[in-house]
Amino acid sequence: MDIQKDIKRGRAALVGMAGRGESAEEVAVSLEELERLADTAGADTVVKLIQNKETPDPRTMIGSGKVAELGYLCQNNDVDIVIFDGDLSPSQIRNLEDALGGPEVIDRSMLILDIFALHAVTGEGKLQVELAQLKYTAPRLYGKGLELSRLGGGIGTRGPGETKLETDKRHIARRIHALEEQIAEMEKNRKTMRVARDRSGLRKIAIVGYTNAGKSTLLNRLTDAGILAEDKLFATLDPTTRKFELPCGESVLLTDTVGFIKKLPHHLISAFRSTLEEACYADILMIVIDASDSEAESQIKVTEELLVELGASGKDIIYVFNKCDRGIFEFADLGRSAARENVAYISAATGQGIELLVSKIEELIMNSKRVVTFTIPNSEAGALNILYKNATVQDVEYGAEAIVVTAMADAKTVGMLRKYTDIPEEKEEY
Repeated sequence: MDIQKDIKRGRAALVGMAGRGESAEEVAVSLEELERLADTAGADTVVKLIQNKETPDPRTMIGSGKVAELGYLCQNNDVDIVIFDGDLSPSQIRNLEDALGGPEVIDRSMLILDIFALHAVTGEGKLQVELAQLKYTAPRLYGKGLELSRLGGGIGTRGPGETKLETDKRHIARRIHALEEQIAEMEKNRKTMRVARDRSGLRKIAIVGYTNAGKSTLLNRLTDAGILAEDKLFATLDPTTRKFELPCGESVLLTDTVGFIKKLPHHLISAFRSTLEEACYADILMIVIDASDSEAESQIKVTEELLVELGASGKDIIYVFNKCDRGIFEFADLGRSAARENVAYISAATGQGIELLVSKIEELIMNSKRVVTFTIPNSEAGALNILYKNATVQDVEYGAEAIVVTAMADAKTVGMLRKYTDIPEEKEEY
């Protein structure tokens, strides 16, 4: 049963503010994205309003005249939810709801949290959503009284944390502490899995990028992963890792990650850090871009900035321009405009360009290797198994005292077996 179909879609008014470092045109673009977020959450946008104001009103964010105009538009368009494209304080939410006299008021962060609640599947994902909801939403629910008793209603009220928000506020801090402990325990398990992947010696590739760029579709195309891939924002919250064998015989680990978005709230980055950090532990990043989106370049910038914030910069990157089945030549200049290296144009949906992308991956993997000679004492012959597993063994000579192995190996494997080489310990690059 599709729960989304059973819930009546809301009617939303979107409100943005220009003049605080953003032009009216930039705010209009941001409202278009907010409209897509609202649609994903289950609301149809019927009103858009932009306030030109350098300084936010401390009581209502927008000026009193715009509040009156917004109230008129809400009344005449049967609006039941007003969504601000920015963060509101608890008092601003209360003042706006009192002034508008009917519609619920939420902000961009609350909307994103609601979508996360809708799409969380795993236990860890649900706990992360609940923690973020409690930390951000609970203070903003102060004074709403009996409205907290609504269950499974509309946007901003659903999710694994909604029943917890009905409890007395003095218990919320205790719940937050319990959630943090559970998530910390899950993080230990995630670290154990990462250590196991490291021991496998397989190179790790994280598929990152703006939400709805086609990351999950690409993973499905390459590995038949069978994960959910929808034309919706934040359809994927939980990382999925699959093994992929390259034509050259090398295998890599591909990980699909949660999408990025402009104005991604910092508390969400904090709550989902263990999930987002998959990019930090990767050897290679594949930044997937929706080439058909007019905002593609700004989305690349958002992705690159968030990767820096997460500490995942400085890695080999393949820029994957997806959805090129909608006109590949039209987007050819997009990848070249910033003189980027390692650019691939594909359609994950149709398979167009996938072979060229795979060859790019192979090229990066092979370029990170070099021919190294290992001299392994016969008493430590087990090290040869590590080379067979993690490198391309080219020649083996068995001597009276040692085994001399010539292999194409990457830096990680050389580091593991450095004592059998003549490469100095302090030499990090070779």
